[in-house]
Amino acid sequence: MADARVLILNAGSSSIKFAVFDSAFEEQVQGLADGIGGASRLIVDGAETEIPFIDHKAALSGILNALADRGITAGSLTAIGHRVVHGGRNLTAPTRITPEVRAEIADCTPLAPLHNPHSLAAIDTMGELAPDLPQFASFDTSFHATNPDVATRYAIPRMIETKGIRRYGFHGLSYAALVRRLPDLSEEKLPARLLAFHLGNGASLCAIRGGQSIATTMGYSPLDGLTMGTRSGGIDANAVLRLVEDNGLERTKAILNHESGLLGLSGGKSDMRKLMLDPSADSAFAIDHFCYWTLRHAGSLIAALEGLDAIAFTGGIGENATAIRARILRGLEWIGVRMAPDANEALQMALHCQSSAVNIWVIPADEERQIAMDALALLPEAA
Repeated sequence: MADARVLILNAGSSSIKFAVFDSAFEEQVQGLADGIGGASRLIVDGAETEIPFIDHKAALSGILNALADRGITAGSLTAIGHRVVHGGRNLTAPTRITPEVRAEIADCTPLAPLHNPHSLAAIDTMGELAPDLPQFASFDTSFHATNPDVATRYAIPRMIETKGIRRYGFHGLSYAALVRRLPDLSEEKLPARLLAFHLGNGASLCAIRGGQSIATTMGYSPLDGLTMGTRSGGIDANAVLRLVEDNGLERTKAILNHESGLLGLSGGKSDMRKLMLDPSADSAFAIDHFCYWTLRHAGSLIAALEGLDAIAFTGGIGENATAIRARILRGLEWIGVRMAPDANEALQMALHCQSSAVNIWVIPADEERQIAMDALALLPEAA
């Protein structure tokens, strides 16, 4: 559709990221409703206003009002695209939201209790505020639907596995965007064996062969895998059971999801930028832990790929933390990785030396545009 406009929503527990894209997938406006239910604010294209949002419905109304002030009314929109973290076994591709799809997303709530309810709140609220607009969902889990059973199945009895206890993987929209953008930005064919690093407050790795995910570090939930900003990453199940015995279930959830990772290791800092500026031994150890476990998992995924042709970094840390990238790439020199230090410090896109057996790329995260492309691709079917 030549004059299409799609509103993209990414709803969290106390915030809603939003963006509007046109039919050429150019971003027209972007922003954030933050602090919902507390000291809330609305940021639109960098301009910040303190506005009281008592709940997500009020925040979405505020977003629509701010867009209208910029000439983008609900009537001028063509569709709404939502990021939904968990699609479970059945929702493995972008789809229009129907009552049946909404019910399926709700059924996945036990698999993503910290995420899916907020997406549902946004879906339901937009259905009330703009009932004539078709809504679409893109799922963070769907990119990993190509993982083989041997990669997704836990070694547990089948009766338990059929209840949804398996590896799903996350950050799929980021990886899908990376696969789409890398050939255009590098002006080369997509590497046959690509190791992707999505490094941010949430962090994961993905082994991509022939453009498809074959293994990833996150599992049943986004808690597994690498050391993250506030999440523990991988931890022995018996250690979790011990924490539950000592602290109870809800307290253990809070510890592992919100008080661990870099925050727990450093004694209070989850932001990699602050950690790198802090000379304390605890902050240095937190950085060491992050890099060590990133490399441990990288070795595992290189084995799954049976070799390596290219590496790609994305996410806040992956795109901006030059010292972290350098440490990780030094740890992969055994497989022929050779980084160009000047290119890394200059934040260039290509980081490999001519002598490197493995190409190294930095690709800016592009999840919102990916959701917009998903939604607009489905619009003809929705007509």
